[in-house]
Amino acid sequence: MGRPDDDERRQGVAESRAQGARHLLRCAGLAIPLSLASAPAGLVEEAFDELARRWTPILNAFDEAGVDVCYEIHPGEDLHDGISYEMFLERVNNHPRANLLYDPSHFVLQQLDYLDYIDIYHERIRAFHVKDAEFNPTGRQGVYGGFQSWVNRAGRFRSIGDGQVDFPAIFSKLTAHDFDGWAVLEWECALKHPEDGAREGAELIQSYIIRVTEKAFDDFAGAGTDQAANRKMLGLS
Repeated sequence: MGRPDDDERRQGVAESRAQGARHLLRCAGLAIPLSLASAPAGLVEEAFDELARRWTPILNAFDEAGVDVCYEIHPGEDLHDGISYEMFLERVNNHPRANLLYDPSHFVLQQLDYLDYIDIYHERIRAFHVKDAEFNPTGRQGVYGGFQSWVNRAGRFRSIGDGQVDFPAIFSKLTAHDFDGWAVLEWECALKHPEDGAREGAELIQSYIIRVTEKAFDDFAGAGTDQAANRKMLGLS
């Protein structure tokens, strides 16, 4: 990742402002090539310090324009799970524009609890990719896939509804946390035709969207609190 100059920063912000108030991207990486190796003491920390130095002026430019940066937490990037995101967030001083794009498919392939993730980071989730995946390990291969094609990997992306992601639970949690963004279909599948995936995906997303109730299901009459009646029922008056 090179260092963007001021013109590049302004161009990126302008494009984001034209498209809406959120800019979706991946962090790229300095430390991820070392994640499977025994890195020298302090090397990973230095890599994240450098990421913060490079990203802070970019985040500031987006903040001036009122645009959120939404990092897609993604395998193969420095920001690939909650812990690595927290390492970065700490170094950019909890920048208000350093937010998240939520994509559960990447967490299935990492075997990360994608529902608990919502509860932990819901205040930072500003974008949502609706994308499915499955993970079926065997005695011969697991998370790393054994250099196989997508069709033959233990972990692979699937058309929405054909994988293992519990989308009704995800939509319920996001609704409970007042998520107000778009549910964006992202489709990748080594088996199904993309036109069928697009049609089915749009229909499924529509079925997952929850119309929020205006009152509690057991608020039959919409009555207010009657303290005198309550005390009488309790035998206190």
